[in-house]
Amino acid sequence: MANAASGMAVHDDCKLKFLELKAKRTYRFIVYKIEEKQKQVIVEKLGEPTNSYEDFTASLPADECRYAVYDFDYVTEENCQKSRIIFIAWSPDTSKVRNKMIYASSKDRFKRELDGIQVELQATDPTEMGLDVIRSRST
Repeated sequence: MANAASGMAVHDDCKLKFLELKAKRTYRFIVYKIEEKQKQVIVEKLGEPTNSYEDFTASLPADECRYAVYDFDYVTEENCQKSRIIFIAWSPDTSKVRNKMIYASSKDRFKRELDGIQVELQATDPTEMGLDVIRSRST
């Protein structure tokens, strides 16, 4: 099902891997890429449960847009272990205008395919999605 606005389809693997992250915690993060020639969103990288947040941020390209989900674990003030699934629309200032437009126009439809996202962040540089930002948005 292509989106009329952007013409991007969502590969089934995107939803399947997201469900595995959400239900089984098989992955720490998933990075998604729009494959322009195939006109669809695909899974680019899967992070192991043992990967750190630094591993996740290092897997995002410095000059290209991506979508990503990150399974963020934290401890509340009451000392409860919790987790939030964070959706990040990565759109660095250095990426091409066309690249930014394609990702921006496809984001809402793609996000709807991933049922269970609890927090959404839009980031144009690494400071906008630092752990402190994620922690403040999650609690």
